[in-house]
Amino acid sequence: MEQQAIHALADRIRAARRIVFFGGAGVSTESGIPDFRGNGGLYQKPDETFDVPPETILSHDYLRMHPDRFYRYYRRCMLYPQARPNAAHLALAELERLGKLTAVVTQNIDGLHQLAGSKEVIELHGSVLRNYCVSCGREYPLSFVESGEGIPFCEKCGRLVRPDVVLYGEGLDGALFERASDLISQADMLLIGGTSLTVYPAASLVRYYRGDHLILLNRDPTPYDAYAEMIIRDPIGQVLGAVMEELNKNKSDT
Repeated sequence: MEQQAIHALADRIRAARRIVFFGGAGVSTESGIPDFRGNGGLYQKPDETFDVPPETILSHDYLRMHPDRFYRYYRRCMLYPQARPNAAHLALAELERLGKLTAVVTQNIDGLHQLAGSKEVIELHGSVLRNYCVSCGREYPLSFVESGEGIPFCEKCGRLVRPDVVLYGEGLDGALFERASDLISQADMLLIGGTSLTVYPAASLVRYYRGDHLILLNRDPTPYDAYAEMIIRDPIGQVLGAVMEELNKNKSDT
């Protein structure tokens, strides 16, 4: 990790007033949660006990037609209740407390940003922490789904309980998308980390940014590399952890 890049990013954050962070699965890999498209990710190493790819299993139609198989995969591959925030989550929460970060816009469904202390979190794809009955709407915590076996059914009306996440074949919440696009359009720095920027419509949010400081913290190339002011390929937790050390060091020196 180049110290010069850390200094440069710390300087830009110090000068910024309205930072928005837009992140994906790569933010949580340092917490032990695998990503999807990276080496060793869920899509690269599908579960051999299933005869269809993960994209099919994690779809609205598959949940409707094969809820037992959906939940067998979902519990095995999508739930990490023991995961804890890493240095990236903690740094972003601290930047919010310092008045630098306006919001976190995330494609993740693990709830680790909130667990780290972030308050303004827009979960584009929902959260595994929330579940609800498809009929009466009764809400259930993660433990209700995680600790059970087979298909979870509502204790009130007996219908299917599903996770409050956006599955393949489902659209994003329009109000959340509009809120995210408004925040990004007003930001003076857009910090992007841990996302391939190939999953739409979420990736299209980058187009709403009007500022000059587009920073990419990403292991792999993205379609927006040519538009970035800075690109850092090191693990995002290490980068943001080092940036916060730099900011805190300079603050104590003054």
